[in-house]
Amino acid sequence: MALDFVNVREAASRLGVSSSQLYQWLCQSDRGEFVIRGEPVTIDYFQGGPKGQGRIRIDTAEIERLNNLMRVRPRRRPPRRPSTPGGLYPGITVKLGRPE
Repeated sequence: MALDFVNVREAASRLGVSSSQLYQWLCQSDRGEFVIRGEPVTIDYFQGGPKGQGRIRIDTAEIERLNNLMRVRPRRRPPRRPSTPGGLYPGITVKLGRPE
């Protein structure tokens, strides 16, 4: 299985964000603070060079995974409890009103 890598500019374009925003996401991911739609997420990427200071490359499958995590899916509303009729008071067992 051949991996297809893209640079940061292309990855940011596919994600719909700026390059600087993607760099911020990578920093947050490295610290474990990156969250998408309330879920913690880590971003897998490659950084070449002898000391790890080279160009950043991101796999296209990782970009698709991030896009799917950002996708908004409609949720069903939880069913509402029916309201209680006006004359019923839970826990009260006697007739209401003035004593006769």
